Amino acid sequence: MNSESAILARVIRANEDPLTPDVARYLLSMRLPASDEERVNELSAKAQAGSMTDAEVQELDSYLHIGYLLGVLQAKARGLIKQAADVRQQ
Repeated sequence: MNSESAILARVIRANEDPLTPDVARYLLSMRLPASDEERVNELSAKAQAGSMTDAEVQELDSYLHIGYLLGVLQAKARGLIKQAADVRQQ
């Protein structure tokens, strides 16, 4: 897959430099605004009903790509926070 978010996700995974704890906490706090969550729910309902336009399919795909990217960022952040906690326990 070569969407913008997939490419950026690969760039992030390729970076070996650790995130700082402050950046990790910020990444973990990131969420879609309520209006976007409502739009995703609307699009999902239309998808289940089989009544999406091509533009709506593309829009939902964009939300899914961003969700994937955010998931990659947050997984990396959780790993850093866990690693920092493990070091403190030693």
